[in-house]
Amino acid sequence: MLAVLSTPRKLLRKAMAVGAIMGLTACDPSMMAAPSGGSGPSVDTSAPVPVALLIPRSDSGAGAVAASLENAARLAIASLDGVQIDLRVYDTGGDAQRAAVQAETAVSEGAKIILGPLFGEAANAAGVAVSDNNVNVLSFSNNPSIAGGNVYVLGPTFRNTANRLLRYASGQGNSSVVIVHPQNVEGEFGKAAIQAAASQSGVRVTGIESFPFSQEGVASAVPRIKSTIDSTGADSVFLTSNAAGALPILLQLLPEAGVSPSTTQYLGLARWDVPAQILSMPGAQGGYFTLPDTAAKTAFESRYKAQFGQDPHPLAGLAFDGIAAIGALVRQGRSDALSGRALTQNSGFQGANGVFRLRPDGTNERGLAVATVRNNQVIILDPAPSGFGGAGF
Repeated sequence: MLAVLSTPRKLLRKAMAVGAIMGLTACDPSMMAAPSGGSGPSVDTSAPVPVALLIPRSDSGAGAVAASLENAARLAIASLDGVQIDLRVYDTGGDAQRAAVQAETAVSEGAKIILGPLFGEAANAAGVAVSDNNVNVLSFSNNPSIAGGNVYVLGPTFRNTANRLLRYASGQGNSSVVIVHPQNVEGEFGKAAIQAAASQSGVRVTGIESFPFSQEGVASAVPRIKSTIDSTGADSVFLTSNAAGALPILLQLLPEAGVSPSTTQYLGLARWDVPAQILSMPGAQGGYFTLPDTAAKTAFESRYKAQFGQDPHPLAGLAFDGIAAIGALVRQGRSDALSGRALTQNSGFQGANGVFRLRPDGTNERGLAVATVRNNQVIILDPAPSGFGGAGF
């Protein structure tokens, strides 16, 4: 067993070593305060529309993603038909205070909407800085605690994934679940998202098990998780961990401890298709996880590589989505094209990874496919919807 577990444990050590990078997607909720405002400025849709792109160009740890985001935004602009976007790029340096200053500068220089910043705290600061100007912020963060008022998050949210999976699982006859999460900010967000989704899908949360974010913490939690599943009679277990965290160990140890995928439905809040070794783990077999619209994602990645000679960063599609939404609204020719009401139109937009829409609470909803693993291969069980109102929503 030691040989089998060597890869999962290496992945966990790597995840802990680079844990600081989670600032891209999650920040302490107590540090956040949703700004107010965001009705939106008047826009002359017959002229180039000034759009500010706030990215951490000079941040040594995020320079690559910043460049990819800018490339994707320009790719989207080139794809617009009959709409002119005046893209103006501002460097946040990955710093919240600088992001606020740059947001104010951008608005003073005529920006009608802000695309970015990347980090949650920076996005929150930018939103507060321009809320009195009624300018909206389309952040690349996926942190729901900063959403609201004039700040919208474009990043895929845990709640969106949890909603999709639990609705699907409920339709397959699953009615009760045990939530398993690490004791960190990401884990707490994941747990809360699953709890909220369960209350709407009719699935009962019969137990919650957490563990310290360490090898020892994960291993020691496995018997407790097994005991909770047995004592509550739960028919499913929902793991919040990703492949760079505790997921590999859980997918190995839980089946060994007797939580059989043949009798307990495994669900994952993160993607299980990367890295490939996840697909061969016992707990992954027959489990449910989500994927973006494969056709849309492939098309975007192909166009990006053809234009720039390299693959896009995994977050690059968010910039494409932001421009796609702005372009679609400006094309309608309305002076309130970038108002909160327009941005949250129910029909949504077509983006790099499929259909998506912004919600009035500042979060987003994305069309996701439900996938599983059979014979170490990814199988799509329920395709991503092409529009809103279908089974996936």
